[in-house]
Amino acid sequence: MHPLAARQPPAPVGLSSRHGAWITGFLLMALALLMTGPVHAAASVVPVSTLPWWFWPLALFVTCFFIGIVAVPAGIGGGTLFVPIIGGFFPFHLDFVRGAGLLVALASALAAGPVLLRGGLSSLRLALPLALLASMSSIAGALLGLALPASVIQTALGLIVLGIVALMLVSKKSEFPHVAKPDRLSSALGIHGVFIDGASGRSIDWQVHRTPLGLVLFLAIGVMAGMFGIGAGWANVPALNLLMGAPLKVSAGTSGLVLSLVDSSAAWVYLNRGAVLPMIAVPSVVGMMLGARIGARLLHVLKGSVIRKMVITLLLFAGIRALLKGLGLWV
Repeated sequence: MHPLAARQPPAPVGLSSRHGAWITGFLLMALALLMTGPVHAAASVVPVSTLPWWFWPLALFVTCFFIGIVAVPAGIGGGTLFVPIIGGFFPFHLDFVRGAGLLVALASALAAGPVLLRGGLSSLRLALPLALLASMSSIAGALLGLALPASVIQTALGLIVLGIVALMLVSKKSEFPHVAKPDRLSSALGIHGVFIDGASGRSIDWQVHRTPLGLVLFLAIGVMAGMFGIGAGWANVPALNLLMGAPLKVSAGTSGLVLSLVDSSAAWVYLNRGAVLPMIAVPSVVGMMLGARIGARLLHVLKGSVIRKMVITLLLFAGIRALLKGLGLWV
């Protein structure tokens, strides 16, 4: 049996839109090729593998590099794409994939963090109180996820990913939401800031409201992040943008800081339970970090609609496969 089948350089800031289109096209083609090959391997896990041992680490590295490029501009975190894609198309047990997924989401967030902070697209004042509550609940989510059977988690993961797709389709994100007056808690915590929008050159002053409701919501987000190992950028951005009124780019950038704290807490549970294999985690993390640094720079220049459509397509395909695999309709 295959040893992993059992349970038991950055782009410049001034990148043109034409270059962004070339990168996007190459990304779609490469991901399609990568996803086509591992499908057959995952569907035919046999006692003797016909592939050399280095094939899967190399495939993980390349796949995660491209996932990192799209994850940061989309603000969804690398784990959101990593777990359904790797879990569905690579011959690894889901527990190992979820453990690596948390490290992958953590790596992409940490790699993009310095660039986003220097550009004013992340706010520590906004991220820290939300990440504190989400980190605590993510530990409970990780313990619950490891206690449930893999088929149950796979089915639930498929439903969650398809729910993410529906949320991304129906949500109408506002580039610069209007917050007439901050609430008392956000004023007391000093949650406000200024950033320069690279697309328009405007200086944007922002503040937030509905902070208590946002704190409660991030408790639930933390549970899902730990249980499925997918990070929670897909939920962070709508919560920050639509509920609390942070600008869209600030929401996407701050989401990475929240992920770096939440995923590091849940990852310790998977490490303690032996659900992190270096052969899966190391190439995935390295590829994700390199891709995330490029993605952080593309956030300034690449159209969000292009990234959004690409992410929705990938998640829809991976979510359907995860659901069918969990139900035993797709081996």
